[in-house]
Amino acid sequence: MSTPTLDRIDVDAPERRLYWAIVDGWTVARRTLTHLIRQPANIAWQLGFPIVSVLLFGYVFGSAMSVPGGGDYREYLMPGMFGMTMAMGFMNTAYAVVIDTTKGVTDRFRSMPMAPSAPVTGRGLADIVSAGLDLLVLAATALVVGWRSDGGVLGTLAAFGLFLLLRFALIWIGILLGLMAPNEEAAGNLFAVAFPFAMISSVFVAPSQMPDWLGTIAAWNPVSSTVTAARELFGNPVATGDTWIEQNAMLMAVVWPLIITAVFVPLAVRRFQRLSR
Repeated sequence: MSTPTLDRIDVDAPERRLYWAIVDGWTVARRTLTHLIRQPANIAWQLGFPIVSVLLFGYVFGSAMSVPGGGDYREYLMPGMFGMTMAMGFMNTAYAVVIDTTKGVTDRFRSMPMAPSAPVTGRGLADIVSAGLDLLVLAATALVVGWRSDGGVLGTLAAFGLFLLLRFALIWIGILLGLMAPNEEAAGNLFAVAFPFAMISSVFVAPSQMPDWLGTIAAWNPVSSTVTAARELFGNPVATGDTWIEQNAMLMAVVWPLIITAVFVPLAVRRFQRLSR
């Protein structure tokens, strides 16, 4: 943890506040990453569900599923699994925030002369690094089951960048919900929210294969925009419908995360600052 100094307390210039916001945020992120390294079982646990889903839908149900317009179903599925992993990751963020709150770590942060935004931004930075590791492991699993990207190096990197952008946006929802949840049990109940959010999308099947009302919800799900855009960048089967939202998936894969971030970052920071009021 950074050491407070008299110089730091007295100087209130904007550039000094920005400097300490970055330094303190990195200190909090480093603490979280240290815990992650020392508890690798947590990574294995959070990757267990998507990896099992790859095997289940790719090999057990995959032979019974078709992609509108044709194409290999496992190549259609894998970008969806990347997107689902990013979409459900906000539960891990919320759970970690609740643990810090219930164990008094958050109160300790608030009592220290550190930038008010540091606990929130530090958690966000650490979680985006963790999400990158999740994608790396899941991509290795995808290569093992036969998935390939035909989009070239730039297209592949851009697709993974979109997944991380989605995860970055959802981190702030996780932080806000974690600060609002009264205990760990309540945070665990967020699965009831995360599961339909990830599943009612184009992760497993195209929205056009769903009932009209459900397909509309799935098409407007931010997860669908990211997954569809990634499929295009990977050169995998896409199965895009004729609705505006599906035709502009690449644009919305950027717009949705920006909107979510713009809304939830201020809410998360404000909630943290009001915890003890």
